[in-house]
Amino acid sequence: MTRVLVVDDEPQITRALVINLKARKYEVDAAPDGATALQLAAARHPDVVVLDLGLPDMDGVEVIRGLRGWTRVPILVLSARHSSDEKVEALDAGADDYVTKPFGMDELLARLRAAVRRAEPTGGGEDDVIVTTDDFTVDLAAKKVHRDGRDVRLTPTEWHLLEVLVRNTGRLVSQKQLLQEVWGPSYGTETNYLRVYMAQLRRKLEVDPSHPRHFVTEPGMGYRFER
Repeated sequence: MTRVLVVDDEPQITRALVINLKARKYEVDAAPDGATALQLAAARHPDVVVLDLGLPDMDGVEVIRGLRGWTRVPILVLSARHSSDEKVEALDAGADDYVTKPFGMDELLARLRAAVRRAEPTGGGEDDVIVTTDDFTVDLAAKKVHRDGRDVRLTPTEWHLLEVLVRNTGRLVSQKQLLQEVWGPSYGTETNYLRVYMAQLRRKLEVDPSHPRHFVTEPGMGYRFER
């Protein structure tokens, strides 16, 4: 059974989320602040976190960074903050998706299911391969990346984006295709997601992130992975 950690200081929203999630057979823990959220995450190991950014004791972005220090659990942000900069900050800290308040419960649950799916291991297949570049190695079967003799820690979303690009080595993958393959069919215009996550992959894997050799941008069109 999937365990969800709900982090929100508004009792009405927390109650609505808990009722709706339990009705759909999720196990649910709830935290009213960031400190409790970090303690519960360490103790209960949720499969997905639903996190409000406006918490009473610390900013939700700090909670994201605290979680990302030790876990790849999918993080779905809820926030009344609408600006693009604030969305990018949350995504850049390691969130997987961003839902703006007020939200529809059906949309939120669909995004939560998509976040959980992205984190699930996929079965091996005949096309599972190891892709080697001069700078790093991608093991598609093991879902691991090695650089300079060490594993590179990627979030589920970062890995999914990398996997789509690597499986299309040398081919242009459009922005719309990437968004729909990584985040889901209802996505197609959230190009700021791609900018943030491509920047993260470049920081972690490129020798010179400002002049990428492997993750190439085709302006206005999409991205291409080159060995």
